Amino acid sequence: MSTVRHSAAFTINQPIERVFPLHSPEGEKLWVPGWDYVNIMGSTELHEDYIFLTKNHHHAGTDAIWMVKRYEPENYFVQFCRVEPEDKVGFVSVRCTPLEGQLTEVEVTYRYTALGKKCEEFIEGFTASNYQMFISEWKQQLETYFDSIG
Repeated sequence: MSTVRHSAAFTINQPIERVFPLHSPEGEKLWVPGWDYVNIMGSTELHEDYIFLTKNHHHAGTDAIWMVKRYEPENYFVQFCRVEPEDKVGFVSVRCTPLEGQLTEVEVTYRYTALGKKCEEFIEGFTASNYQMFISEWKQQLETYFDSIG
């Protein structure tokens, strides 16, 4: 089984209290074009063991089952486990850190493990440079969102 892990950070000119909540299923609907999820919990309040579903989104070869593995809002940290049956298992971690003034550093880590041959090819192509481009899109999308709300 192949595994790949990449991490990258960027700084955004917004206070952490505005940035961190956007890294949730409901929050991502605000700034990620096309992002949506199926809420199976009946609540939008994030907590550990919160489960939701997505349809073919971000590196998804198939529909995905997501579960919040760790949720530490007091530390501005969230980690999701994402399972695409017969394809891959992924862990997505987001840690926000307050910096000087209104600045927030956002560190995003993705780790994927292949469950089959199809994902082995995905992992080969999920290079550090491709990951940097992917995460730079996060920064751009967040900045566009904050510009739109003033």
